[in-house]
Amino acid sequence: MKEFNYVITDEVGIHARPAGMLVKEAKKYESKIVISKDGKSAEATKLMALMGLGVKCGQTVTVEITGADEEAACEGVMAFFKENL
Repeated sequence: MKEFNYVITDEVGIHARPAGMLVKEAKKYESKIVISKDGKSAEATKLMALMGLGVKCGQTVTVEITGADEEAACEGVMAFFKENL
């Protein structure tokens, strides 16, 4: 299992557009990618669940990746967060 924390820097947090892009990114990998905040979690492939976390700017999320390609998935998702969120 790979895991990293990330502080959201996007002014409006994880909203529709970046959440949709994150779902596309997550679907590139076999591994299960779970985003958690304040005890709630959502699979990165489920758009409404992601938006339901209500992540705002300045909040920290934890990203957990488990599966066959977790190394590549971790690098790809981390790069996505840095570029888009």
